[in-house]
Amino acid sequence: MAMVRSQTDLKSSNQATDDFDYWMNKTAIERLSAVTYLVNQNLKPFQRMDKSLVFKKTMK
Repeated sequence: MAMVRSQTDLKSSNQATDDFDYWMNKTAIERLSAVTYLVNQNLKPFQRMDKSLVFKKTMK
C-alpha cells in the first residue's frame, strides 16, 4: 500500500467544486447512505428526525 499525498494552495483551491464533483461521481444509493449515516450520527437512540420544516406537496 502506497501513501498518497496531494498538496494544493488554499487560496487557489475551490473545495466546493471538488466536493460537488466527488459526490456527483457517487451513485444515488451511496449518496443517500452517506446522508442517512450523518443524520443518524446526531440522533439519540430511538429519536426520530424533526421534519416540522418539511412539508409534502399534494398532487391535484
